[in-house]
Amino acid sequence: MDTARTAIEIAADVRAGRRTAREVVDDCLDRIEAVDRTVGAFQVVDAVAARREADALAARPDRVDLPLAGVPVAIKDTVDVAGLPTRHGSAATPADPRPSDDPLVTRLRAAGAVVVGKTRLPELAIWGFTESPTHGGTRNPRDPGRNAGGSTGGGAAAVAAGLVPLALGSDGGGSLRIPAANCGVVGFKPSRGAVPLPDGLADHWYGCSVYGPMAATVADAALMLDVLAGTRTARDPRPPGGPLRVAVSLRSPSPIGPPDATARSAVALAADRARAAGHTVTRADPPYPFSVVNIWVGRWLAGIAEDVERLGLPVEALEPRTRRMVRLGRRLRRRGRPRPDDATAWMDRLARWFDGYDVLISPTIARPAPPMGWATRAGFVRAYLNGARGVPYTQAWNVAGYPALSLPLPGGGAVQIVAPAGADATVLALAVQLETG
Repeated sequence: MDTARTAIEIAADVRAGRRTAREVVDDCLDRIEAVDRTVGAFQVVDAVAARREADALAARPDRVDLPLAGVPVAIKDTVDVAGLPTRHGSAATPADPRPSDDPLVTRLRAAGAVVVGKTRLPELAIWGFTESPTHGGTRNPRDPGRNAGGSTGGGAAAVAAGLVPLALGSDGGGSLRIPAANCGVVGFKPSRGAVPLPDGLADHWYGCSVYGPMAATVADAALMLDVLAGTRTARDPRPPGGPLRVAVSLRSPSPIGPPDATARSAVALAADRARAAGHTVTRADPPYPFSVVNIWVGRWLAGIAEDVERLGLPVEALEPRTRRMVRLGRRLRRRGRPRPDDATAWMDRLARWFDGYDVLISPTIARPAPPMGWATRAGFVRAYLNGARGVPYTQAWNVAGYPALSLPLPGGGAVQIVAPAGADATVLALAVQLETG
């Protein structure tokens, strides 16, 4: 695949007949074959099905109208794809192929996208790194000595390495934004409820989990979001029509997670670009209470226990650190936690704080993912502390349900752009402006 071509450009070429979907997909598969043996982005690649789907696209009478015509896409291995197993990064899950596509995959195919395979993640999408004793790990293509981050590490690495232009991932505590920041791509967590959850779920991780796009550009991410959400409001994002009130903060919700020099520099650059674009930029910290970390941890642990029960997984087949988390989560659930109203007071304070600002810019991560191999045998406490130090900025916005995007910037850093619930268009508008400087 021509790594310089965006999803928007590929689709335009296929619609116009300048390239065929089969040519695009063949190039994509050739690059995966050449590169992924060292990156480890994919859990499984289905070349036969991808070529068959690309050939069928040529016969579709609606090809000239398809927003993702011929665009290769990778799917996180938490979402069903017909003919492939859904392993959730775990040895405890069955290896049987799924009989049908999840509705999210159906939407992507209906828009003309071609599914080439499924990407790696840590067991049950738990961690901010992607390593598993069973399924292996994923390297950061920008820094191969380090892990790609997680939990959508395979998707981020696939986009960063030019294997695919788009990847579908999930985000229950930063799982789109964390690997996007590590790998230098765009990861967007939309507002809660904007994109349907897989498997027909009404809720996941007690309201924290959403699904969304990964892409090399903001415009590509916005286009994929429209397809996933069944809307036409996000594509072709334009700079804001007028000046925004931009809050800039380096404050970490975790007392042990201050930002490193790269993270601080990225925020400073974003603030400079926002000022140059005519926005009002103010240094202001969100009203993070100490309890916001505990609120998210409670939902995380209880959600993991609920996943194991829902999926019918044998606990003894899980990784040791996951087994411990299941025990902790079950204990919380027996005590009636997490409670639906445990974040109400903070949410009220947050809404009042955002009365004074349209958008927040902060670091996405405090420091890079650990070296490759570190996480394979790390126990629960060690892995948890690594997250508290390295990726403390994302989880609060899962609790809030606010849209949040990780935007890569020159210098290797990334910033997180956040706006109130429903203001996804504001996040995308500012992101596209900061992306171009």
